[in-house]
Amino acid sequence: MPSSSSRLARRTAALVAGLLLSAGALAQTYPAKPVTLMVPYPAGGVSDVIARTVNNTLGKQLGQPVIVENLGGASGSIAAQKVLSQPSDGHMIFQGSPNELILAPLAISAIKFKSEDFRLVNMIATAQIGFLTRGDLPVNSIDEFVEYARKQAQQGRPITYASVGPGSFYHLLGEHLSKVTGIPMVHVPYKGGAPAEQDLISGQVDIFLSPFATKHVDLRKAGRIKVLALLNSARLDTAKDIPAITESKALKDFTFNIWTGYFVKRDTPEAVVATLHKAIAGTLTEPTVRANLEAASQTPAPTLSVAEAAKAYTDGTAQFRAIAKSINLQAQ
Repeated sequence: MPSSSSRLARRTAALVAGLLLSAGALAQTYPAKPVTLMVPYPAGGVSDVIARTVNNTLGKQLGQPVIVENLGGASGSIAAQKVLSQPSDGHMIFQGSPNELILAPLAISAIKFKSEDFRLVNMIATAQIGFLTRGDLPVNSIDEFVEYARKQAQQGRPITYASVGPGSFYHLLGEHLSKVTGIPMVHVPYKGGAPAEQDLISGQVDIFLSPFATKHVDLRKAGRIKVLALLNSARLDTAKDIPAITESKALKDFTFNIWTGYFVKRDTPEAVVATLHKAIAGTLTEPTVRANLEAASQTPAPTLSVAEAAKAYTDGTAQFRAIAKSINLQAQ
C-alpha cells in the first residue's frame, strides 16, 4: 500500500499539472470575451482621450472588442482596486501611471494594495506637462508667476493649485513647486483632470500642472487659460510659441513628464501577458494611433520587451517613492 506521503506527492503533482494545463488553456483562448480597459478618471480628460485613441485598434489586435470603462476617485485607486478584484485572466486591464499605482498608496492610508500587486505589460505614451493658469491671472511668464505667488502669500492670499487627488503626481508637483520656491500654496484636489480643468477655466483655482493637450492650445487662444510653459528642457515642435520651463530663471530645473502604461494583476499568466504585450506593440505601430496620440501631445512609447517593461516599472517605483519622501508626503 502506498504511504501517505507518496499519495500526497501524487496528489500535489496532479494538482500542479492541472493548474499548468488550465493556465495553458487560458492562454490559448485569451481573450475569450470582450476586454475591459479601466480608466481611473472621468470621461473627458487626457487619460480618457488616450484610451479612446487606442481601444478600437487594440481590440482588432486582440480579436475581441476593448471596452473603455471610466471610474474616477481617490487618485485612481478605486479603479485600481476594482481591477484587483477581478480574475487574473487579462480580461480587465488597467490604464495607469505612477500617479495611481505608486503615489496613491503612499498618500492615502485607506489604500491597501501595493505597487507590486500590478505588472506593467507595456508603456503607451509619455505626456508633456503644462503649467496652466486661469485666464485672468495677472502674469504672463513663469518668473512673473513666482513673484505674484510670493506677494499673494505675503498678503495672506496664497495661490491655489489643482490636482487629480491627494498623492497624485500633480499634487506632488504642486508641493514640490511650493518647496523649491519657498512659497506657501493651497492644494485643491479633484477626482480627475476634466473637473480640475473646468474649475481652472471658470477661475475657481489658480493653476493646474497638467498633461498638455491640443485643446489647451485652443483654450489659450480663446483667453480662457494661460500656458506659461511646458515642463520640458526644450520647446515642443508642435507648440513652438510656448516656452520650455528651462527658459525661466526661477524654475529652470523644474523639468518633469509622466508616462502611461497598460497593467494587469501581478499573477496573470505569462502567456496572457505575452499576447497582450504583442497586441499593444502592434497597436502602437498603427499610423493613425500614433498621429492621434501626438495630436493629444502624447509621445508614443517605444516598444519594450516584457522584461524591459518590468524594469521600467521597478525603476519608476523607486524614482517616485524618492520624490514623495523628499517632500515628506504623509498618508492621510
